[in-house]
Amino acid sequence: MEKIILTGIFIIIGILNGISQEKHTVTLHFKGMKSDKGSLYIAIYNKEDRFLKEPLKGSIIKIIDKKARVVLKDITVGTYAVSAFNDVNDNKKMDTNFIGIPKEPIGISNDAKGFMGPPKYKDAKFKVSENVVLTINVK
Repeated sequence: MEKIILTGIFIIIGILNGISQEKHTVTLHFKGMKSDKGSLYIAIYNKEDRFLKEPLKGSIIKIIDKKARVVLKDITVGTYAVSAFNDVNDNKKMDTNFIGIPKEPIGISNDAKGFMGPPKYKDAKFKVSENVVLTINVK
């Protein structure tokens, strides 16, 4: 009887582990850029305390016809947020003014906006439990 119970427990643990390791794609469409100048820097975050500091994954893509698209693969089930900025002058950094406000166009998942500071993770987060397609405005 103990062997049957232990076998059942291992099967359940295996199923739960398999579910948590499910991998999906996150397709991101960016729009709103005023030109094709520069590159679009994209970052995806999976932890609130790392939001806008330490991304899980990142990508740099070209803008074509004032739009951009990227597909992030192998994203496990969970909660995420995305940030992007258009490095218009191609100096490989987001330019800000003297108080830290971005001088280059930015976009955040859910079109989250900051008030007296950067956008909050709670406003930008979205769940991944299947393949996801998002549109983000970069302004």
